[in-house]
Amino acid sequence: MTDQTTEPRPTLEAVAARAGVSRATVSRVVNGGDGVREPLVERVRQAVEELGYVPNQAARSLVTRRHDAVAVVIAEPETRVFADPFFALQLRGISKELTAHDSQLVLLLTEGRDDHARVGRYLAGGHVDGALVFSLHLDDPLPGLIHGVPTVYGGRPGWSDGTRGAVYVDSDNRGGAREAVRHLVGLGRRRVAHITGALDQTSAVDRLDGFRDVMVDADPKLIAEGDFTPAGGERAMRELLGRCPDLDAVFAANDLTAAGALRVLRERGRRVPEDVAVIGFDDMLPVTEQTDPPLTTVRQDIEEMGRLMARLLLRGLDRTVSAGASGGLVGAPSSVVLPTTLVRRASA
Repeated sequence: MTDQTTEPRPTLEAVAARAGVSRATVSRVVNGGDGVREPLVERVRQAVEELGYVPNQAARSLVTRRHDAVAVVIAEPETRVFADPFFALQLRGISKELTAHDSQLVLLLTEGRDDHARVGRYLAGGHVDGALVFSLHLDDPLPGLIHGVPTVYGGRPGWSDGTRGAVYVDSDNRGGAREAVRHLVGLGRRRVAHITGALDQTSAVDRLDGFRDVMVDADPKLIAEGDFTPAGGERAMRELLGRCPDLDAVFAANDLTAAGALRVLRERGRRVPEDVAVIGFDDMLPVTEQTDPPLTTVRQDIEEMGRLMARLLLRGLDRTVSAGASGGLVGAPSSVVLPTTLVRRASA
């Protein structure tokens, strides 16, 4: 057995000696502080590179009050998260933005009520700088549990327990739904049905409202509740065909729902779009380009939504630290609602 020795980790003092500056100057440069002249900054950076200095994260956090970590909380069970490409696209956008700012993503999922309490305790414990929370349901207790933690929400909040001033990123769900239904009407369809998403989420409610904006006198039998899943789309499509066999168009609340509806229509011998035109919502390419026929849908930029969520949180955190405040976001930017566009393919 041979003895192995390891070189001691370079210290701030070693960097200061190499750069010919004080320890305090090195600390300000390493921790992103102001007030250091550019020539000295360059000398410190060169010394850091030459020595291979790596800041001690615990000590750095004491100085900056930042952990360089952000929690991403998805209020869905993991079976749903890993089966739905929507979440992968949003996480990709979040991850790209956090990586660009040298911040770590901490993924938290909520399977049930016990998980809500666990996540709430973790966030309140100060392990991360803030949270990005999406796919919340109206009865979700998380907003109350994470009160005081800097947070940006994915989707317009629909609850009223102190989150009225919440910062969020959303798409124009209602406007996108209107455009989809107007397109179906413009094709000459008169018995237009709607398969909703989970109606305890604001995106589903907004899309239902957009449908009703156009189909003002729609027969209530032409509306069936889904849950944003293929199985929910199949179930609702069977229900609709049983109640309204003469329907000639379907607007589905998302692409996965539309994919389920298409399978049932094919089973029942209904041609798409000749007999029944179908439109989805999201434009998730892993889904829309693999349906038969390719799916006409409303596009929302899911990856950009994730990127913007992270960007808004990081900007707010920077302002909060600069102001010397704690809890919440100081001077947080306004919420953002992204536009949607109709993408025409073969299904409608």
